[in-house]
Amino acid sequence: MIHHAVSSSAIKSVGYDEASMRMEIVFKSSSKPYSFCGVPKHVFERLLHAGSKGRYYQNNIKDHYQC
Repeated sequence: MIHHAVSSSAIKSVGYDEASMRMEIVFKSSSKPYSFCGVPKHVFERLLHAGSKGRYYQNNIKDHYQC
């Protein structure tokens, strides 16, 4: 899975595997990736383009796509 560095105060990088619909997020407060399962591609793409990636994560990903 290729990770994309993002401009965010909370998130370091984001990766997505389209075949398995699995997304990984590496937060700046931790070096290990957190996995999220069943994530539609548009959610990943919207996270990449969100003005506030931390806010988008809180509102649209956290507690929605647990593995």
